[in-house]
Amino acid sequence: MLKKVPHTYVIVFGLIVLCAALTWVIPGGEFERNDVVVNGVERSVVKVGSFHFTESKLQTWQIFSSFFDGFLRTSNIIALIVMIGGAFWILNDSKSIDIGILSFLRFLKRWEKSKLLARIGVNNIILTGVMTVFSLFGAIFGMSEETIAFTIIFVPLAISMGYDSIVGVSMCFVAAALGFAGAFLNPFTIGIAQGLSDIPLFSGIEYRMIMWLVINIVGFTYILRYAAKVKKTPQKSPVYEDDNYWRSRSESLHSGSRNINSKPAWFVLTLLSISLIVFSVLIPESHILVGNQTYNFPALPVATVLFVVMGIFTLRHSVQYFILTLLTFTIVFLVIGVMGHGWYIKEIATIFLSMGIFSGMAANKSPNAITKLFLDGAKDILPAALIVGLARGIVVILEDGNVIDTILFYVSDSMKDFGEVGSMTLMYAIQTSLNVFIPSGSGQAALTIPILSQISDLIGISRQATVTVFQLGDGFTNMITPTSGVLIGVLGIARIPYEKWFKWMAPFMVILIVLGFLLLLPTVLIPLSGF
Repeated sequence: MLKKVPHTYVIVFGLIVLCAALTWVIPGGEFERNDVVVNGVERSVVKVGSFHFTESKLQTWQIFSSFFDGFLRTSNIIALIVMIGGAFWILNDSKSIDIGILSFLRFLKRWEKSKLLARIGVNNIILTGVMTVFSLFGAIFGMSEETIAFTIIFVPLAISMGYDSIVGVSMCFVAAALGFAGAFLNPFTIGIAQGLSDIPLFSGIEYRMIMWLVINIVGFTYILRYAAKVKKTPQKSPVYEDDNYWRSRSESLHSGSRNINSKPAWFVLTLLSISLIVFSVLIPESHILVGNQTYNFPALPVATVLFVVMGIFTLRHSVQYFILTLLTFTIVFLVIGVMGHGWYIKEIATIFLSMGIFSGMAANKSPNAITKLFLDGAKDILPAALIVGLARGIVVILEDGNVIDTILFYVSDSMKDFGEVGSMTLMYAIQTSLNVFIPSGSGQAALTIPILSQISDLIGISRQATVTVFQLGDGFTNMITPTSGVLIGVLGIARIPYEKWFKWMAPFMVILIVLGFLLLLPTVLIPLSGF
C-alpha cells in the first residue's frame, strides 16, 4: 500500500522545524551593514570583513509564531492574491473568459487548416509566442508577482487546449522565471548587483542576451515536449486528477453565451473613458525605464484612445467581449504602470480589483451581488494566500536565528584556496543554495555581492562574472523553492500540490542548473565584451 504524500502545509511545517533545528547547530553571527544608495535607491549592504559571532538565538516555540510573522512579512502578496481572486470571480461570473477561450479555440481551428502551420503545430506556435512575451517581461523589468494574476487566465486556457495546469503555469510563471534568470535589463537583479559591484550599469549585455536566448531555447523545448506528451496522453500528467476542477469548468464553456443588458456596460465605458482622458491630460507622458535608459512616450494617451475605440467596437458585439477588453487593457495599463511609473504590489492589486468591480457593473450586477461574488472568490483563493504566509515562516526562523550570515561567512571563507573555475563553481553553488533562504533577488544581492565581488578581485575573477553567477544562481531556483511567495501563490491558484510540482520541476531544474554552469564557464575562460 502506497503511503499518502504529505500535504503542502505539512511539508512547509517540516521545513520550518528543520530550520529551527539548524539554529541549535550553527552558531549565531552577523555582518555589519552600511546604508548605500544603489541606482537611486537606498539599500542596507554588508560591510566586508565585519563578520563577528553573536549570541545564538535558538528557535523553539518560534516554529509556531513564525506563521504570524510570515503572514505579516508577506501581507502585501497575501492581499494581492485575495484581491485578484475576488476580482476574477466577479469577472468569471459573466462567462467572459469562457467565451474568449471558445473564440480563441475556433481561431486555432481555422489556423490548423493551413498545411504549413499544421506541420509546425499551431499550439506550439501559440505556446512559444506567449512564453517569449513573458520571458521578455522577466528579462527586461523582472516580472514576478504579476504572474499570479495571469495564472487565472492561462491555466483554464491550457486545459481547454488539451493540456494541464502545469503547462498553463509554464506559459506565464515559468516563462517569466526563465527570462528573470537570463535577464539582460532587469533593474532588480542586474542593476542592483552591478551597482553594488561598482561596474557600469547593464554592461556585458551582449553575452547576457546570448544567455537569455540559450536558456529560452532549452526551457521552451522542455516545456513543449512535456505539453505534447500530455496532449497525446492526458493521464500521464502528474496533476491529471487535480485538474478535474479546471476540466469541469472547461466542459461548461458552451453555457457561457448568455445575453446581458448592455446599458450598464455603456455607462462603465463612458465613465472609464472620461476618467482615462482626464488622466491622459494630467500625465501626457510616461517615463518608460528600459535598462539604464529612460524613454518618454505618451503611453497613457495612446492606450486611452485604443481602449475607447476597442470598447465601442466590442460593446456593439456583446457585453462579454467588452469585459474581455477591460481585462486586456487592465494588463496594458499594468505594463505601463510597472515600466513607467514604478508600480508594485499595491498598485497591481488595486488595478485588478477595479477591473473586477467594473466588470460586475458592466454585467448588470447589483452592489450586493458584486460583494457576494468577491467574497466567494476570496474564500476560494484563501488557501493559496495562507500558504504564502506559512512558507515565509521558513525565512523568518533563519533570520531570527541569526544563522544566514554565519552560513555565508563559512562558505565564502572556504573559497580562498580554489582556482578560477573552482571558485566560480562554489560561488554558483552558494547563490543557488541561498536562494532557498533568501528568495528576494535584491535582498540576496545586498547580502552576497559586496562580499563575493571583493573575493573575486583576490582570486582573479572579474566582477562582471560574479554578477552573472549571482544572476543565474538567484534565477533558476525561484521556480522550485518553497520559500518563494510568488511560486506558492501561483501553485495555490492553479491548484497544483507543491509536492507534485517539485516532482515535475526537479529534473527540469537539474538541466537548468547544469546549463547555468556551462554558460558561466565562458565568463572566466574567454575574453568577453564587458567582462
